[in-house]
Amino acid sequence: MAVVKPTRVLDLSANVALAAAVAWIATNVAYSSFPPISVFSGASLIPVAVLEVVLAFVIRQRVENRGIGTDERQLHPITAARAVALAKASAQVGSLVAGIWLGFLIWLLPERSELRAVAADTPGAVVGLLAGIALVAAALWLEYCCRAPIDPPDEAATS
Repeated sequence: MAVVKPTRVLDLSANVALAAAVAWIATNVAYSSFPPISVFSGASLIPVAVLEVVLAFVIRQRVENRGIGTDERQLHPITAARAVALAKASAQVGSLVAGIWLGFLIWLLPERSELRAVAADTPGAVVGLLAGIALVAAALWLEYCCRAPIDPPDEAATS
């Protein structure tokens, strides 16, 4: 049986750095062909982050109350495993998206005073960066909430 390990922050940081470098290069080469960036385009991940936070609190409550099992009133273990898979995937996506917006912003900020389009695109990029960070945070929280509680050792087994 494979053991699922917690998502490593170092891996997420590497995603951010790589995506930022690629986005900076792409923006440097092709900014003039980019469509205008609205705040809504940057905010597209916020609803996903909110849903993951809500799911995390529901699962956390079930885990704390021993409400995980196969009874119809319990949260099925497969559902918890799917939530972990969602969290792990969302952390990767969020880190890549945050990196893309970061690379875009690194190119935009020095150009702000020279181009009016750059000033108009900056708020959307900032919101996009924050949405990516929010998704990573929500995903890590969901992953944390899905951990199985550590059972105390049986006294009979230690005697």
